[in-house]
Amino acid sequence: MPAVRGDGMRGLAVFISDIRNCKSKEAEIKRINKELANIRSKFKGDKTLDGYQKKKYVCKLLFIFLLGHDIDFGHMEAVNLLSSNKYSEKQIGYLFISVLVNTNSDLIKLINQSIKNDLQSRNSIHVNLAMQCIANIGSRDMAEAFGYDIPKLLVSGDTMDVVKQSAALCFLRLLRTNPDVIPIDSNGASEWTSRIVHLLNDQHLGVVTAAVSLIDALVKRNPKEYKACVSFAVSRLSRIVTASYTDLQDYTYYFVPAPWLSVKLLRLLQNYSTPEDAGVRVRLNECLETILNKAQEAPKSKKVQHSNAKNAVLFEAISLIIHNDSEPNLLVRACNQLGQFLSNRETNLRYLALESMCLLANSEFSHEAVKKHQEVVILSMKMEKDVSVRQQAVDLLYAMCDKSNSEEIVQEMLNYLETADYSIREEMVLKVAILAEKYATDYTWYVDVILNLIRIAGDYVSEEVWYRVIQIVINRDDVQGYAAKTVFEALQAPACHENMVKVGGYILGEFGNLIAGDTRSAPNVQFQLLHSKYHLCSPMTRALLLSTYVKFINLFPEVKTTIQEILKQDSNLRSADAELQQRASEYLQLSKIVSTDVLATVLEEMPSFPERESSILAVLKKKKPGRVPETETQENRSPQPSPINHQNSHVNNHSNSNSNSADLLGLSTPIASSTHSSNANVLVDVLGDLYGSGGSTGSNSLNASQNNYNPKKFICKNNGVLFENELIQVGVKCEFKRNLGRLSLFYGNKTTIPLLNFSTVLSSPHLWVTKLAVQIKPIEPVLEAGAQIQQLVIVECIEEYTDVPVINVSFVYNGVPQNVSIKLPVTLNKFYEPTEMNSESFFARWKNLGSNHDPQKSQKIFKASQPMDQVSTRTKLSGFGMQLLDGIDPNPDNFVCAGIVHTKTQQIGCLLRLEPNKQAQMYRLTVRSSKEPVSIEICDLLADQF
Repeated sequence: MPAVRGDGMRGLAVFISDIRNCKSKEAEIKRINKELANIRSKFKGDKTLDGYQKKKYVCKLLFIFLLGHDIDFGHMEAVNLLSSNKYSEKQIGYLFISVLVNTNSDLIKLINQSIKNDLQSRNSIHVNLAMQCIANIGSRDMAEAFGYDIPKLLVSGDTMDVVKQSAALCFLRLLRTNPDVIPIDSNGASEWTSRIVHLLNDQHLGVVTAAVSLIDALVKRNPKEYKACVSFAVSRLSRIVTASYTDLQDYTYYFVPAPWLSVKLLRLLQNYSTPEDAGVRVRLNECLETILNKAQEAPKSKKVQHSNAKNAVLFEAISLIIHNDSEPNLLVRACNQLGQFLSNRETNLRYLALESMCLLANSEFSHEAVKKHQEVVILSMKMEKDVSVRQQAVDLLYAMCDKSNSEEIVQEMLNYLETADYSIREEMVLKVAILAEKYATDYTWYVDVILNLIRIAGDYVSEEVWYRVIQIVINRDDVQGYAAKTVFEALQAPACHENMVKVGGYILGEFGNLIAGDTRSAPNVQFQLLHSKYHLCSPMTRALLLSTYVKFINLFPEVKTTIQEILKQDSNLRSADAELQQRASEYLQLSKIVSTDVLATVLEEMPSFPERESSILAVLKKKKPGRVPETETQENRSPQPSPINHQNSHVNNHSNSNSNSADLLGLSTPIASSTHSSNANVLVDVLGDLYGSGGSTGSNSLNASQNNYNPKKFICKNNGVLFENELIQVGVKCEFKRNLGRLSLFYGNKTTIPLLNFSTVLSSPHLWVTKLAVQIKPIEPVLEAGAQIQQLVIVECIEEYTDVPVINVSFVYNGVPQNVSIKLPVTLNKFYEPTEMNSESFFARWKNLGSNHDPQKSQKIFKASQPMDQVSTRTKLSGFGMQLLDGIDPNPDNFVCAGIVHTKTQQIGCLLRLEPNKQAQMYRLTVRSSKEPVSIEICDLLADQF
């Protein structure tokens, strides 16, 4: 507490000592209540209290408030202290008001009057106390009351330096909190402009430092009005950088003259372009050269503070050089000096150097200089320990890429992609795709790059990327044959990603005839290769392949009969997926009814796409706004899964189908889109009435609750058998980090025959859009006898929730449909982050969370359903996700935990106390958090475990 020793407030010192000596929380509360009663009686009964006594009691109230207790009296006594002429009494009064007085209080008028009196005082200390109070509160009322008084103090000629400094900072605070109230844009403000700008020439560097911050905020609101500050800022900067550390001894930090003021001046200058005045421009360039030269000098101290201060000025100077982008020599010098930091042992310096070089790479003057560091940057991308530095190295490689080094950089990024962090893979894929397209002189190279992307990182290749390669192939006759040959060879790999199947199906459907002359890629070979992937793909991809098959009927009449047999199969004509069923029936009828000429017309090649901005570039711009340079590329409409043309049909753009899905844990597992082709019904005019397919009959629904199924056991564990019956076993392995989670579901066939039409669907997916985002990766439709398949589920906690999603597993066993509904083990506690706390912090937070209208938040008293074993209790609490805090509770038998529930929108602190009563075989569980629904849900979840 302030002024305890100086003023000899013995009563306050004794009270603080008593509090510290309390052995328990109850004793502390008892002592505080006794003191509050004493102070209340003094304020009510004794009308002759002097300033010292009022100050002492107000100090005690402040101390009690800082301990976490509410104070509902003493405000008037604090206001009375404001009229005192003694500094210590006035200081305590202002401190109490700043901390405890509500801006809507009835006392505000009295407080404002006292502040106004102090602002007019000749005592600079009183003036400063008043301005500190205004800045601390910063309310709209105060801005309206003192919005004119503070600027007048700031520009007045007889104002002391220390008052000017406080006035500048107070004015800045009001400007930030109430910009619409402060009158800087009115006519009255124009008279202040010149005088505020002239503060940059003040002899007192403290005033200049405060004024620069204020002027920077004013410039952002009205740059034209304050443009005169440029010459003053350059002049002041010149005096600082040419001074020695002995000239500015009071403002020198570890041999660096006024580093923080230099940084502020350099930032202020970045609000404007290069100075128009030749003299000012020359002087500024001299300043920047001097800063670069001083950075090259031998360090005057080995202390880290010296290098930090020097580098702070250097990096801000480089930022100004990049901002002006007008001096080739300075830009190249800046690049060379940044290059020296790329091998520095300090991670932060390497990161900052890479970040600044990204900006230099976009300047025509320094682009070539940046390219000289290409090998070091590639090494940083591969070898850096910090993922943020590796990410920055990838950004720099992308920025420095041009026609001369594009193939090398793209190849290095492709090589690194196989081992890159999950968090940066998707962005790397986008950047590689953009660079390959932008700098491709031979589009066969572009095709190779994209197919390699799909092979190496298929899960991270978004729809925009594979749409794009199809668009470019369709628009370029010279690459169509090569694309068909290359994708045909790629599809022969044993493990082929589904995105490769999509690209292969589309390109072979359009241009398979260009390679059909080779017996190794004859029409029947092409068809058999594609169809071997058919049953392993999602319904969306199968729909695309059906369109490819009908294209083959037009291109290769010799495979017509084979394809018709495929279309007739029950798995297509009677598919549960409406799109597959419709396409199969329409395409079958089309192949039977129409003439060869009509068939050729309906199934003619796709026309060229119009040229626009690349959709891939648009996606990257969304990920890193303002960081992606413009590029001249073609933009085509996103291609359809259905490669059928029609005079009145159009091609939908699916480019946003996955753009809004979260890339959880860096896995980027796309969900099959439910959006169907707008061309699905283009054959209605040709075929007339279409016939549908009958539904399945005789369903045997397996109720999960009647089998080996207990989802509650996963509240405190992440791995194990989730469900099991006589046909199937479902295991789960979970990983959670902050608000993201990844579940691997393992489906095992316990029977001796295959399980057919195996599929999983999220029950009521619309319910999990706002609270919990869930992505389910498609799985194979056939689960062989005795085999096991894995399915990936990605979840993201958006807001707190109380229920959990249910996944419906369906399959056909021995001709009988089966269905199982399983709750996914993603209860709210899975998004906990354990938090360490000491005893003082825990109980302060515990009391604070319990001081609202419902002090207990959530509590349950229940009978123990299992033996009350301390070891198993600790295991369950640790598995629940919170941090067990030992030695916190005075009762060693009690358990205390702390954690933070992470959602996308907020972090919710949560405290827990479990009190076992072994004699009564009872528990009392208390949960407190900043949100009551979270307390209730956590309490309900955990109570079931004991």
